[in-house]
Amino acid sequence: MAQVTGNRIFKSSFGKFQFAIDRGGTFTDIFAYCPGGKTKVMKLLSEDPTNYADAPREGIRRILEEETGIKMPASVPLDCSQIDWIRMGTTVATNALLERKGERLALAITAGFKDALHIGNQSRPSIFDLTVRCPGVLYEEIVEVDERVVLQQEKCQLQKSHPIVVGSTKEKLEVWKAVNEMQLRQDLQRVLDKGIRSLAVVLMHSYTFDGHEKHVGRIAREMGFQQVSLSSEVMPMVRLVPRGYTACADGYLTPHIKRYVKNFSAGFSGGLEKMKVLFMQSDGGLAPSEKFFGSRAILSGPAGGVVGFAMTTYNEQAKMPVIGFDMGGTSTDVSRYAGSYEHVFETTTAGVTIQAPQLDINTVAAGGGSMLFYRAGMFVIGPESAGAHPGPTCYRKGGPLCVTDANLCLGRLLPE
Repeated sequence: MAQVTGNRIFKSSFGKFQFAIDRGGTFTDIFAYCPGGKTKVMKLLSEDPTNYADAPREGIRRILEEETGIKMPASVPLDCSQIDWIRMGTTVATNALLERKGERLALAITAGFKDALHIGNQSRPSIFDLTVRCPGVLYEEIVEVDERVVLQQEKCQLQKSHPIVVGSTKEKLEVWKAVNEMQLRQDLQRVLDKGIRSLAVVLMHSYTFDGHEKHVGRIAREMGFQQVSLSSEVMPMVRLVPRGYTACADGYLTPHIKRYVKNFSAGFSGGLEKMKVLFMQSDGGLAPSEKFFGSRAILSGPAGGVVGFAMTTYNEQAKMPVIGFDMGGTSTDVSRYAGSYEHVFETTTAGVTIQAPQLDINTVAAGGGSMLFYRAGMFVIGPESAGAHPGPTCYRKGGPLCVTDANLCLGRLLPE
């Protein structure tokens, strides 16, 4: 495995290929350590269905073919025996959130709190703005779960006897109402009938008592929900609203990510089990594919960029902070490194507040592929992106007018 000391990278000599991949919304960059110490770099369009099904896999195939001299048809799964490891950062989740192209989602929340996530925390970042817009939500349908758990109050004057449970934080809670299973099944069936297969479950005080959420989750999976994100598992922290936002982001993005990972692994003989495949998470760490979830993947691609420029550009002697500016085809990411990684535990990306450890990166939906519009007498850019396919008009694939086209007309693109 590669080791890093200061700004030098030492490569292992297993006689196998090692791949580091950045799969962006528009372009995919593949960096390969080849046997013998040779390095190779390749850039491909992230989507080019007429030529290949998956860009990272196609890049690996081309490099293996060029370096080994062995023909490897694109229609045949790749042999994993020559690959030591693959590490990938991807903006699949980031772009799905920016462009609102995630999975159709329903929210299951404690009865009486159905508007809690819509109301949010009432923060006003622009207090004098006369045209404040309420942030949108990721879910389409709401299921109110008839249940209630409250924290036990020693001074409570209500003369009622309820079952007492002890939460994971050692707090005592009173179960005022168990889950109404019959009503829950009826409501979940109504959601399934509308074609929604992803569910976020957010119940009061589940950060310490997760029994009711797990019960709802079991029922939902039995009924046919393919993705069930429990807030008590995704991010078991106090405060219903940010915990709910995080669970919704997980339910909205995880199916999207799983489909991508499944498509990627299908091109290797035996899947990914025979290789060490790790995906970059938002906090700068790596995770195996089975533990790569939506709420931890929003800044996967940008996080890889932060780790990269931190290792290669920061000078330990000068200790001069470094600013990272990463403008791609779909989004632009700005970050800072001053000797240590700066983490935040609650951040807002594309109008969605996420309560999870992340590198401190600011992302906006502005890139070379951001589409240009003329609406109500005004020029508008994005947030929709043309992506790699069909791409901007200048790609000659019948794509829409984009920022790249404007730069081309202005003579700002350098042919070399």
